Amino acid sequence: MSDLLASLFNDFDRGRLSRRQLLQALGIAVAVRPVAALAQGSCGGARAGTPGCDPTPAKLPFERTGWNTVLLDHFTMQVADYQKEAAYYAALMNWKVRSDDGKQAVLDIGDWGAVIIRGGYEPPPAPTPTATPTPTPAAAGDAGAAAAGRGGGRGGGGGRGTPRLAVWDSFCWGIEPWDAKKVEAELKKRGLNPVADNDPKQDFQSFRIKDPNGFDLRISNGNRKNRRQKPASAKLAVPAPFEATNWKTVWLDHLSFECTDYKEAVAFYDALLGWKPGTDEGSQNQVQIGDIGDAIIRRGGGGGRGGGAPDPAAPVVRRAGLGHIAFGIQPWDADAVKAELDKRGLSGRPDTGGNGDIHTAKYQSYHTTTPNGFDLQISVVTKATRGS
Repeated sequence: MSDLLASLFNDFDRGRLSRRQLLQALGIAVAVRPVAALAQGSCGGARAGTPGCDPTPAKLPFERTGWNTVLLDHFTMQVADYQKEAAYYAALMNWKVRSDDGKQAVLDIGDWGAVIIRGGYEPPPAPTPTATPTPTPAAAGDAGAAAAGRGGGRGGGGGRGTPRLAVWDSFCWGIEPWDAKKVEAELKKRGLNPVADNDPKQDFQSFRIKDPNGFDLRISNGNRKNRRQKPASAKLAVPAPFEATNWKTVWLDHLSFECTDYKEAVAFYDALLGWKPGTDEGSQNQVQIGDIGDAIIRRGGGGGRGGGAPDPAAPVVRRAGLGHIAFGIQPWDADAVKAELDKRGLSGRPDTGGNGDIHTAKYQSYHTTTPNGFDLQISVVTKATRGS
């Protein structure tokens, strides 16, 4: 059902559904399944244990490497207007600008990560409209992911109807132990066709590979001792969209990794990078990325596979992407955070994982929308409160 909700809101944002059609479809969806259950993946309630919600994990694709993921070296994203996006994160999340060369900006995420924001994104061609749009399963996720991009929102943060002109298209993780020749040999041994991508000036060594669903993955020699040692002091050519907050981005709450075959992805990252799987829900699995954060690896990305047998007559087109990302911030007070979002004209849609009011729930978060239409989630979660 979360798959259906994700598709409905996605079609509404892109003009494929009218407001009336959206409300009608939502009424049907909620009548079929209680709202509280919609936040728990797509295999709760009556669907639990059905063939399409098999909770059996996949077998490891190869022998474990023994590597540990020790650093979020960086994410990469491509957007239509990279300077607006960079200025938004700098002001709202207090990410520091390390460089801006006129085509892309590099920002530090606290003292533990980074993101490379490139310009030049062009959305795919819109599908031919039909008289009666028929929603199809899309990116899986909780109610928060399903409603990506909704909310009021003015100023620098987009809002309802803001087209998604952004894609987070790769990530790079620092691993240990690192020995470039040995790492390359282990990757080749597992048939992963590594491509070296190094920068001697910055003591940066890495290999690019593809994961089972085609996502761009890079592993590197990055660790806390050899990354971001000098202060980030660059400036952007555009002004801040609003007054900066006093928030600090302290934790990777989770990244919503949506892919054609989530079970295979969980097993792959477990074997290759040492990510620790949780319980397979039948449509998703929340894994721990060492002491860095979590990833919810979900069924989605265009194929819907991952639970139950695929249609043998249908071609399998593997896709993967980041539907949204949640960052833990400090200081946190639910009302104060909402007030700061409102003050800046930004949407602030509560998400407690379906567990009640944001003032009393253990999990507290808000979704908002970036200038290029990405779903950004901010939450109460820190390393100390992880899993509570």
